[in-house]
Amino acid sequence: MGALGCTVLMFALFFQCHSRSVQDPMFRFKRFQADAWSDPNDCSRTRQPFVLSNPYNFSLDIRIPGVIPTESDSYYCMAVPVPTSQEAYIVDFVPHATMDTAHHMILYGCQTPYATQGYWDCGKELGTCRDQAKIMYAWARNAPPTKLPKDVGFKVGGNTRVNYFVLQIHYGDVKNFRDHHRDCSGLTLRMTSKRQPFIAGIYLMMSVDTVIPPGKKVTNADIACTYPSSPMYPFAFRTHTHSLGKVVSGYRVRNGQWTQIGRQSPLLPQAFYPVTNTIDVRNGDILAARCVFTGEGRTTITQIGGTSNDEMCNFYIMYYMDNTHAVPYMNCGDDGSSELFRNIPSEANIPIPVSPDHMMSMKHESAPQKDVVELQEPKREEEVLDQGAHLVEVSDWPEADLKLGQVSGLALNSDGDLIIFHRGDHTWGMNSFDFNGIYQQKDLGPIQQSTIMVVDPVKGKVLKASGRNMFYMPHGITTDKDDNYWLTDVALHQVFKLSSDGKDRPLLVLGEAFEPGSDKTHFCQPTDVTVDPVTGNVYVSDGYCNSRILKFSPEGKYISHWGAGSSDRKRRASFLIPHSLTFLPDKRELCVADRDHGRIQCFMADTGEFVKEIKKEQFGGEVFAIAYSPAQGGLIYAVNGVPPDGQVAPLQGFVINYSTKEILDSFSPDTQEFKLPHDIVVTADGSVFVGDAASDSVIKFVQSAKAEHRSVKKGGIEVQEIEETETFVQADLKPIAKLPAQRPVAAVQEIQEPSQKQLQQPAAPEEKQTSETAANQSAQGMSTAIITTLLLVPLVLVIAAGVCIRWRRGRMYTDDCQVKLEPSGSAGGILGKIRGKAAGSLNLGNFFASHKGYTRQGFDRLSTEGSDLEKDEEDGTDSENEEYSAPPVPRPSS
Repeated sequence: MGALGCTVLMFALFFQCHSRSVQDPMFRFKRFQADAWSDPNDCSRTRQPFVLSNPYNFSLDIRIPGVIPTESDSYYCMAVPVPTSQEAYIVDFVPHATMDTAHHMILYGCQTPYATQGYWDCGKELGTCRDQAKIMYAWARNAPPTKLPKDVGFKVGGNTRVNYFVLQIHYGDVKNFRDHHRDCSGLTLRMTSKRQPFIAGIYLMMSVDTVIPPGKKVTNADIACTYPSSPMYPFAFRTHTHSLGKVVSGYRVRNGQWTQIGRQSPLLPQAFYPVTNTIDVRNGDILAARCVFTGEGRTTITQIGGTSNDEMCNFYIMYYMDNTHAVPYMNCGDDGSSELFRNIPSEANIPIPVSPDHMMSMKHESAPQKDVVELQEPKREEEVLDQGAHLVEVSDWPEADLKLGQVSGLALNSDGDLIIFHRGDHTWGMNSFDFNGIYQQKDLGPIQQSTIMVVDPVKGKVLKASGRNMFYMPHGITTDKDDNYWLTDVALHQVFKLSSDGKDRPLLVLGEAFEPGSDKTHFCQPTDVTVDPVTGNVYVSDGYCNSRILKFSPEGKYISHWGAGSSDRKRRASFLIPHSLTFLPDKRELCVADRDHGRIQCFMADTGEFVKEIKKEQFGGEVFAIAYSPAQGGLIYAVNGVPPDGQVAPLQGFVINYSTKEILDSFSPDTQEFKLPHDIVVTADGSVFVGDAASDSVIKFVQSAKAEHRSVKKGGIEVQEIEETETFVQADLKPIAKLPAQRPVAAVQEIQEPSQKQLQQPAAPEEKQTSETAANQSAQGMSTAIITTLLLVPLVLVIAAGVCIRWRRGRMYTDDCQVKLEPSGSAGGILGKIRGKAAGSLNLGNFFASHKGYTRQGFDRLSTEGSDLEKDEEDGTDSENEEYSAPPVPRPSS
């Protein structure tokens, strides 16, 4: 028995080892160790393929294969395929170059490079890519490595249209190669196959027609564009000019206010530096940049161009966006208006001095690998509630009875006051509507009480009331930027716009009173309404009958709809009672509580295109209401309900991370129970209000630093007890990797364990006796086999491990094989073939050998980023082809 088990185990280990190396060759070769070459001019060392223990992370070394430039201002490019057909993410860039050799390096991503073998001259006839080249990284002036924030990465591979990396290196002065040494400068890309919540991208701002007069002390190059896309979050910036640049500054302009993104001297190491302020950039914001030049020392005009005698003005913004609608590359080349830049902060006009000693020491030192530029981590989705924070009920709110009916809707005005929409003495019962949604109790007349109450959120005091004799069955409410009320009435099948001045006269009415319908002018029990604070467009969830979302202009003109009757494949399946709406102004999205589907669906507000779904088992199949706070990058607050087939989850509220969809907190009142939580709002300070339609009440919650203990007596003994829900919250809010976070989970298990044991039936005496006898016999019969097995297993494991390691080493490092990359997109092209006599290593220098005579005529060169090397006047004769340089401005005729 023991021998058989050992044999099986040995074969299992052997085949596992063999299958990991043969059947999945990517297991061995898809990762390449980031070799810490301090000297990129040393091309004699080979790089060994290295397999990390983490199955998700790998590195790719990209090195120019030992070139010797023969002309100054030479541009050489090489292409390397993305080493996986699936989506992957670049999370770190480690440069291997010195300023004495390489003038600058740029990494592009594209689908079709100009060549896939060797390297080519990409500064003359040829460019970098046949399709659009997306800049992903730039290096110059001994800039240190760049490490991206946590959970942020440049997405490549898969369907991103980035199947190749193209490394471009500009060699400024050929005198650096007098000794005929070969250069192997390049980059190490640290990558992961784990999906990153945020996608990094580059926004390039560049001047294209600036002219610097000779001898003029100050010339400004101003660039400005209106940002048109989804919200982006800058986290790093980089500046670039040639020798005349003194300072480069970038800003976001919103509502006339200038907020600095970054400011730096272009004569310092041109790395990506952390942004000055943690901000977002939204649709409609203006991005502005200024480069300050001096023409002193020049005798002729200086233009934007591609030689060392020309100039450039570039401001790079490295940003991240949510994975669902990220744009990997954007640019701006428009001149800024003098009216706009009249208000630019004065700091943008002040040069940043750089001492000559600093310049010389920088010029002759390699960038130490330890000086990594640590970029700021995202302060939105990664930041969750404070560790241990939990929403708890404010038991003494309100201080006085509000005398409410069924609370159907909640909202906030611009002052932060709470607005309650309730049903007075009307109730929604079994006989309120027929099967066609037609209201059956019109004879009761409209509600005579004030259905709209404005309440102080601190003490609960009623500030004002309105909405008498207007509504029959109130449901949803929101406010617009002018504090007008927008409300829905499911009995009237209408949407109303009311002034908040207390005059009960509608400013606008959509739908026909008591007439349900499904066309553009009718609703059927509309549930909620929300307003875009920027455009004023109105969104209506319609509702119990039609299950659709309708979009109207501020004047009430129909624009579009989606949901029921929509055939757009980009939109998720139809709703099952869209019950609540919330607008995400910082993301330009609209989220819907799809009630009876038990999920939250989010859409692009402008187009209705589906973005994401949030569906959790804790919802129990029902999501009644949602609210949104832009705090910490986006939090969704939700309350669940009781499904028609009975309660399957406790009624509670949830705090959800918008990006990760993780439930950060769950909460419920302590002094009472949720009966029918119908709507929810969250204030700017994080207070939460929940309206309960069954208890005719509004419950307030605030954040507590830790779960409260309460004393209870059991059998006359006073003990300290923590509710289970509070323990769960502590476990959810603390990092899983930390030991204290695991202890509350254990406590929960201990609490739950007795109840589980109570459910187990005790075994009958006959069953217990039979099982004990069988156990004794089995123990006596198997003791010898067990002892033998235990003695042999360690020996067999050691032998099997040794055989596996020896076999793998023989396959990887013997003198009989070489790993060679091939440029094709096949698995063999990426993984390489085993052949020839050489050390078992991945030598990119041997693979990307020079192909003499390789030329392609007829292709225009993609201009590339400019020279960063500050040359002496006597050496300033070299031509400098630049990425993103504009054609020279025609000189005026004499």
